[in-house]
Amino acid sequence: MSNIHKLSGIVGVGEFQYEWELRSEPQWSESEGWKGMTVALLRKHTQRGALLEFPPPKRLLKGLQRGRLQVSDAIVIRGIQAALEAGWDPASRGKPMVFMVDADGN
Repeated sequence: MSNIHKLSGIVGVGEFQYEWELRSEPQWSESEGWKGMTVALLRKHTQRGALLEFPPPKRLLKGLQRGRLQVSDAIVIRGIQAALEAGWDPASRGKPMVFMVDADGN
């Protein structure tokens, strides 16, 4: 069973290990309204990272209080798979690529 309330970790996808870290929690922006959390990804021993941008939690959009973040290894693994399918090449060089995912990491 995975730990639900972690803020960073290492997960395996295929034959590779990926490091992940929560970069930003959901936050209010005067110009854009609520923005969701951002998770940074990096495959071990490579240079090009990726950022997963999640939608804001529905409870914030309804005006409810913030709750604890729900970041699990399963959500991160689905996000990594979605980023790879969308064209992320961790072995290439360049700026981190940004991917919008749903609340489940897809």
